[in-house]
Amino acid sequence: MTFSEFKKSVSKIEKIELFGEKAHMEMSPNFRTKELRELDVVKKNPRKAAVLALFYPDKNDNTYIVLILRKTYKGVHSAQIGFPGGKVELTDKDLEETAIRETYEEVGVHPENINILKKLTKIYIPPSNFWVYPFIGTANHTPNFVRQETEVEKIVEVKLEDFLNESSLVEKRLSTSYAKDVDVPAFLLNGHVVWGATAMMLSEVKMVLKNII
Repeated sequence: MTFSEFKKSVSKIEKIELFGEKAHMEMSPNFRTKELRELDVVKKNPRKAAVLALFYPDKNDNTYIVLILRKTYKGVHSAQIGFPGGKVELTDKDLEETAIRETYEEVGVHPENINILKKLTKIYIPPSNFWVYPFIGTANHTPNFVRQETEVEKIVEVKLEDFLNESSLVEKRLSTSYAKDVDVPAFLLNGHVVWGATAMMLSEVKMVLKNII
C-alpha cells in the first residue's frame, strides 16, 4: 500500500473503538495470562513508559513501520525487538511527549515530523513493572534514521503488507530470564521473532488497521 493511500485510511483512526485486552490476549503467552490474573497491579505501583508505532513512506511511497532491536544488556528486555520508546521523564508534559521524545532519541525522527494519531490500550509489563502506553503516529516524509548507539542495536523497517500478512503470525518455543522452554505466539518480521508485550501491542495496531484499510 502506498503511503498516500495509507494516510487517507488512517484519518478514520480517531473515531475507531479500541480493541484492548481482546487484541492483547491473542498474542499473550499462557504463562503471562496466568501471571496477570494473579497480580494486584495497583499494589506494584508501576512506573510509566510510552512507545510509538510510527508509520512512514519509503522513497518509493511504500508504507513502513519502524521497530528496534535493543542492545544486549543485563536486563529483562535484552536483545528484544520493540517499539521506539521509554520511561516518562519529569520534563515530559504528558505521555504523548514521552513517546515522541524517546522516538527522537532512539531512532532520530525529529518531533516536528511526527503526527500522533491515537493512544492505544495501555499494557502492564510484569518483569520491569511498567505501565506502557502505546501510540500510533505517522511521519509524512522518509525519515533519516539515526540509531542511538547506547540503546539500539539495529533499526528494523517492516513493510506494512508484511506486517498485516497472516503468514507473519507464528508460534515459537523460547527461553527467557523468567520463563524456560515456553511456546509463545509471535510475529515473524524481517526474520525477527517479535513476542511478549510488543507482539500484544502490535496485535491491537493490526486490528485497528484491518478495520480501516
